[in-house]
Amino acid sequence: MDNVAKFGIMAGILISTAFFAMIFGIIYLNKREKMAMIERGMDPRRYKPQSAPFQNLKWGLLLMGAGLGLFFAYILDRTVFSHSEDENVAIYFALIAIFGGAGLFLSYRIEKKEADKEDDKKLD
Repeated sequence: MDNVAKFGIMAGILISTAFFAMIFGIIYLNKREKMAMIERGMDPRRYKPQSAPFQNLKWGLLLMGAGLGLFFAYILDRTVFSHSEDENVAIYFALIAIFGGAGLFLSYRIEKKEADKEDDKKLD
């Protein structure tokens, strides 16, 4: 048996074991959380996790910004830096970080604007 076949068998065993351990861990931690709630006198069926209303906005703007940065980096790499023989990897990382950060900043501004509106409503 060659090394590739041994590696394939080993990978199958490890992936199956890791998948089982992950599922077991999730179920175990969920049961443990419910038991802790019962010990504190809480009803686990009525428990609702705290909502994060702007979480989807934050992730959406971050991923859109990163995608936009990747797109602009690709365009710059193919047009402006096309005469260069070496790889322009740094421009990809830089633009992904810049546009991703801009997305997070935009998310912060939107959240702050909404929080200010809520504060103004409470004062009235």
